[in-house]
Amino acid sequence: MGSQAALIEILDRDGQVRALHKIAQWPLSLGRSPDCDLVLADAHVAGQHALLQWGEEGAELVLLPSLNGGWVDERRLQAGESAALGVGGLFRLGNTWLRLRTSAQALPAEQPLHHEASGWRHHAWWPALLLLWMGLLWFDQWSALNPGSPWIDYSGAVLAPLSVLLVWAALWSLINQLFQHRFPFVMHLKRALVALTGLHVLSAALPLVAYSLSLPRLMAIDAIAFPLGLAALLWWHASAVWPRAKRWMAVMLGALLLLGLLLNVAKRQEQQHWLGPAYLSALPPPALRLASPKPPEVLIDSLRTLREQLAKQAKRDNEEPSLDGAED
Repeated sequence: MGSQAALIEILDRDGQVRALHKIAQWPLSLGRSPDCDLVLADAHVAGQHALLQWGEEGAELVLLPSLNGGWVDERRLQAGESAALGVGGLFRLGNTWLRLRTSAQALPAEQPLHHEASGWRHHAWWPALLLLWMGLLWFDQWSALNPGSPWIDYSGAVLAPLSVLLVWAALWSLINQLFQHRFPFVMHLKRALVALTGLHVLSAALPLVAYSLSLPRLMAIDAIAFPLGLAALLWWHASAVWPRAKRWMAVMLGALLLLGLLLNVAKRQEQQHWLGPAYLSALPPPALRLASPKPPEVLIDSLRTLREQLAKQAKRDNEEPSLDGAED
C-alpha cells in the first residue's frame, strides 16, 4: 500500500480545484518551506506544517509543530495530533483547503462537453420563455389601457422590465466574474426568467381560480409566493457565486422571509385577512365562474356580524364628547 497512487487537490474558497499535485512517494510533507514535497503559499502555514502518510487503514494526516494546527472535515486538530482522512479526503491547513484523491476511490464519470452534447433544442427554451414573459407584460398593459391606445404606451411596459432583467443578470455575472473569474450572463438570465415567468403566471392564475371556484382565500398564496419566489431567486443566483455557502444563505434568507411575513401579519391585525387582498379589484368574465351561485340570504346572514360591529362602533362614537365640548 505504500505505493498507493494519489494526488492532492488544492481548492479555492468555493470548493473548485485550483491546482493539482501528484504524490510521488509517501509520506508527503506539506508546508511553506521549499524543502516540503508540497509547498503552500499561505502565510498561516508553518514551514514544516504536516505529514500525509499511508498506513494499513488508509491516509492519515499528522500535524507537526505549528501555530494554527489544522482541520479534517469539521474536526479541529492541534499541533502533534493526527487523524485519518475520511471518504472525501478533505482537510485544511491554515487558510488552504486540500483534498486527497486516490486510485482506490471511484472515478467520476466523464462529463460531455456542454456545447456539443446539446443541440439547438436545448437552448431554444429560454428565448421562448423570454418571449412568453414579454407577452405577459404586453397583455397586462393591454388589459389596463383603453382600446386604440398608441403603441408607445405598450413599449414602456415591456422594455422597462426587460432592461431591468438584463441589468440584473449582468450584475450577478459581474459578481461571478469577481469571485470565480467567469461571466455566466446567460445562466443568470435563465434563472431570473424562470422565476419571473413563474411568478407572473401564478399571479395571473390565482385570481382566476379564486373567482371561478369562489375561494377568495387562495389570494393569500399570492402574498406568500412573491417574497418566497424572490428569496428563492436570490438564493439561486448566490449559490452560483458561493456554492459552498448554500446552506447558510438558505437559512439567512429563510429567516428574513419569515420575519417579513410576521411583520406583515402584525401590521394587518385589524383587517379581515392577514395575507392577500381583501377583495378582487377586477373580476374575470362571468362565463368562467364554476362555483354554484349562492342565494341572497347567505350574503345577508354573513353581514349580520358586520352590522353588529358597526352598531357597537356607532354607539361608542355617540357616547364620546365632541372636540369642541358641545353636547349634541
